[in-house]
Amino acid sequence: MHGGKRGLVAPQNTFLENIVRRSSETSFLLGNAQIVEWPIVYSNDGFCKLSGYHRAEVMQKSSTCSFMYGELTDKKTIDKVRQTFDNYESNCFEVLLYKKNRTPVWLYMQVAPIRNENDKVVLFLCTFKDITVFKQPIEDETTKGWTKFARLTRALTNSRGTLQQLAPMNKTEVSHKHSRLAEALQLGSDILPQYKQEAPKTPPHIILHYCTFKTTWDWIILILTFYTAIMVPYNVSFKTKQNNLAWLVVDSVVDVIFLVDIVLNFHTTFVGPGGEVISDPKLIRMNYLKTWFVIDLLSCLPYDIINAFENVDEDPISDSSAVGHMPATGSSPRNATRAEDSVLPGLSSLFSSLKVVRLLRLGRVARKLDHYLEYGAAVLVLLVCVFGLVAHWLACIWYSIGDYEVIDEVTNTIKTDSWLYQLAISIGTPYRYNASGSGQWEGGPSKDTLYISSLYFTMTSLTTIGFGNIAPTTDGEKIFSVAMMMVGSLLYATIFGNVTTIFQQMYTNTNRYHEMLNNVRDFLKLYQVPKGLSERVMDYIVSTWAMSKGIDTEKVLSICPKDMRADICVHLNRQVFNEHPAFRLASDGCLRSLAVEFQTTHCAPGDLIFHAGESVDTLCFVVSGSLEVIQDDEVIAILGKGDVFGDLFWKETTLAHACANVRALTYCDLHVIRREALLKVLEFYTAFANSFSRNLILTCNLRKRAGLSSIPVSISRQLYHLGEVQEWNQSTKSF
Repeated sequence: MHGGKRGLVAPQNTFLENIVRRSSETSFLLGNAQIVEWPIVYSNDGFCKLSGYHRAEVMQKSSTCSFMYGELTDKKTIDKVRQTFDNYESNCFEVLLYKKNRTPVWLYMQVAPIRNENDKVVLFLCTFKDITVFKQPIEDETTKGWTKFARLTRALTNSRGTLQQLAPMNKTEVSHKHSRLAEALQLGSDILPQYKQEAPKTPPHIILHYCTFKTTWDWIILILTFYTAIMVPYNVSFKTKQNNLAWLVVDSVVDVIFLVDIVLNFHTTFVGPGGEVISDPKLIRMNYLKTWFVIDLLSCLPYDIINAFENVDEDPISDSSAVGHMPATGSSPRNATRAEDSVLPGLSSLFSSLKVVRLLRLGRVARKLDHYLEYGAAVLVLLVCVFGLVAHWLACIWYSIGDYEVIDEVTNTIKTDSWLYQLAISIGTPYRYNASGSGQWEGGPSKDTLYISSLYFTMTSLTTIGFGNIAPTTDGEKIFSVAMMMVGSLLYATIFGNVTTIFQQMYTNTNRYHEMLNNVRDFLKLYQVPKGLSERVMDYIVSTWAMSKGIDTEKVLSICPKDMRADICVHLNRQVFNEHPAFRLASDGCLRSLAVEFQTTHCAPGDLIFHAGESVDTLCFVVSGSLEVIQDDEVIAILGKGDVFGDLFWKETTLAHACANVRALTYCDLHVIRREALLKVLEFYTAFANSFSRNLILTCNLRKRAGLSSIPVSISRQLYHLGEVQEWNQSTKSF
């Protein structure tokens, strides 16, 4: 699935999120640098708490904070602040301002211009820190008669938190460079973030999980996982020694590749629960440590090298020796080898068996393959490979049982009813007893013949065919055959008998998703929708599906009874009800009535929620993301989490026309309620209506047009023009 594979990777304007995240403990506001008096377009909760104003009350007021000036505000400082804004400069000031209740407060104010991708100053970022304690030492009954220095010392002692915040702000160290100001603003970078739309960035050492390199690497891991799952059971069952240099090198290379895979996983992005791409190195490492790290670590340990060191003192066994066949060179006989295998080689077999842990990686790789193969013939091939892998494992076990039972250890006689003995007789390579030499049993089929025959028997049993030319005869073989037939019937029915049912059950939502995508693509192609709009449509569908997982909320709610539906709706809208004071006095019945009328809307970057001139028939609450309000091609407000925009329906008799465009900057979640539904609830709950009308404050009222005018020319051009006029006057006088 496109959205699940890549995550939400459309270009976004994350400027507001970056500022809020990096300046969580700072009071700041944003002003539009392209409009006269630089009106405020955003203020965070810290500034509202510091100034005593609500966010809606400071919107459209000057970023110079002239509305907070008072009789004791220094005139020279006011001029310096205005000059800084006029010249688009970075600067810092100590200024005396007044809160909403007219309480004076000394603030350390920092101003920084924010540029867009065209290097044009579009916003001003102003941050504030309360330094009143340094300017007005406390004087009470206990400090009367104290010197000013003593009172200042006590004030500093009582305000260590403020002192720690302002410690880096020594005036002698303040520079107007972007790097120093960014550090003072706790932005953690050498330059301030730009106000522009850009694709999500990843650190240079982080690998995107959907890039070509990672996709190719996952295929390599899948192939090596199958290699390990095939070779390890074979080596353990057929007692293949690990002192073969060629195979030792190959297995060591495989171990190194799995070790490299662990390192790459610590630097690979993943898709979060909300569909977002997680690129934070700390989160990536924590997620990997909690999930697949332990299994991956066990899978890459050098077990083959350990086996090689443990077998270094043993006599080498020629590769030409067969199972039960003594080599002519007089190496260890069959029974001696089995006795030896019960001591140190038993530990070696344990180490080799642990390599099967790598098979658990198939689950992770198979889940990734769903994104690439999309349920085509390749998935069926993968299932067939799994079936063959199970048959291979059972073949190794089947041979191990026959090899253990063919020779009676007590009497040193061969069991003629063993399937190995019957196979040796049928192909003309019988076992023989070497009485004159080693006194052990020799001969028998070759190792290749034994494996092919074992695989042949397990395949015929798993597929319920069973020709009978190889059949279980001993009790151990019969018990294993019963268990194998039970496993085989389950595998056969699951993989071959119900493939269509499996696909339908497992991928119903995904099939609907791809069907919807195909219909949308055909529609866009049929009506020749422009490329830019087509990309927006596709990105909206992908992001919406990633958020909703294909679940139709309205369909689910329609199944529930009325009471349960209301409870679910209250839960879905709990964030809006808890954050906004307008709903605090609402009764339980009122909240349930409102919740049923609310709808959740997901917006992709660039989507317009309102067009200028459209009817404003909904009230919108921002739950996540950020939006911008554009009037006459100028940003007059930036809306974030907790903001409300729309119209005061309950105070107006006519339907309003939107005076501005409202456009999403990032992926946004909005909870909206229509005008008719809201008025219906307010009309029924009259007590709540009065409280709602008093306490709900619109951050942006789309009915009222902001009385702002753009700056016609830059300050530098005005000065240049003024100089030309003066020169022309002088030349006229001289003439």
